[in-house]
Amino acid sequence: MTGGFGQDAFVHIVVNVSCIGIAWWALQAFRFDLFVKNPKSRQAVLLKVLVTLALGYMIASFFLDYLYSARMLPYILD
Repeated sequence: MTGGFGQDAFVHIVVNVSCIGIAWWALQAFRFDLFVKNPKSRQAVLLKVLVTLALGYMIASFFLDYLYSARMLPYILD
């Protein structure tokens, strides 16, 4: 009965890590040096990591919510 929970957790982890990786890759094209004083400082690197985590989390949340909604559609007529 609880076998689906493990699969759901695995899907959540994979989607979150994938979206964070995609966000990091996409942000490599963004020029942070135009917006920060010292782009090589620890603060600038931390800002880039935090922006990546936030963006990746939002993208993953969108896809996981969409997946959840799509899985619930068969129950619309029950």
